[in-house]
Amino acid sequence: MDSHSSDAFRPSSAARVQARTRRPLLPTARMKARQFSKIRELVEAVKSAGFLALDEQAKALGLPRSTAWTIRKASHKASGLSAPIINRMLAAPELPLLARTKILEYVDEKAAGLYGDSRSQLRKFAARLSMSTTGSPVREVVGRSQKGPFGTRS
Repeated sequence: MDSHSSDAFRPSSAARVQARTRRPLLPTARMKARQFSKIRELVEAVKSAGFLALDEQAKALGLPRSTAWTIRKASHKASGLSAPIINRMLAAPELPLLARTKILEYVDEKAAGLYGDSRSQLRKFAARLSMSTTGSPVREVVGRSQKGPFGTRS
């Protein structure tokens, strides 16, 4: 028998990595899939309003072409849509009503922590939302930011 008899009971490094990464990744992957799905709904809402070309979509969203392209192709950062991008979209005069609704749903879900953000990230997100360009659901989120999204002081 070789000198490393304890190796028979020790899982391989690949098995250890798989066991270590499998558990925490699944809930996060589901959260990111939900976030991806909501962003896809936003893109579909803009298309259903008749804005089919990239230039039209960018104008309707109030964003530069490159940012609209990134959202359209779902190659945005892992953190999703940032508060400044959301503020710009909500301030866009040509933003379709259904798209506005999808954005507000996205904000509500993100503020509720459904996309896996930490408490600190959620406080920063809520603090960066503009009250002047948004409807009541976002104002409620921003109002909560004074106490923090979980009822604690920021």
